[in-house]
Amino acid sequence: MAEEKIIPVYDPCAAPVMDLLQIEEILPQRPPFLFVDRIVEQGDNYVVGVKMVTGNEPFFQGHFPGQPVMPGVLIVEAMGQTGGILIGNYVDDPKKYNSYFTKFDNVKFRGKVVPGDVLLCKLTITDPLRHTFISMHGEAYVGKTKVCSADMTVQVIRKKE
Repeated sequence: MAEEKIIPVYDPCAAPVMDLLQIEEILPQRPPFLFVDRIVEQGDNYVVGVKMVTGNEPFFQGHFPGQPVMPGVLIVEAMGQTGGILIGNYVDDPKKYNSYFTKFDNVKFRGKVVPGDVLLCKLTITDPLRHTFISMHGEAYVGKTKVCSADMTVQVIRKKE
């Protein structure tokens, strides 16, 4: 079975590959806009991140009162942030780079994400870093249910020192 077709599994008792503090060393986002709590698996061309979705998320106040649902754009953002960790495999020092979305294709939402869910995001490189661009395929799961998928292109730019 191809690596990208395997549904990721989260074991809360297993030690993460990266915890929140290590993620914050690489990604520029901070709460309430940081949507990766830990990295639970990582290889040369893929990464699996976890977002613990709680009822305390600020976006649930208005999306939707009485029937809270995580906005689809934030699910895609969680996938993109998880992919930001993966980009670290392709640059000399990940802390010295920012990544910016340049294109989304084939975005599909297949299920809801609600408070109490554990969102697993798996990103796989589909086109390695060339010049300043890298392409990835992302899939987001709640349990064994795929709730979102997308192909994305990201521009990787060195921070000004």
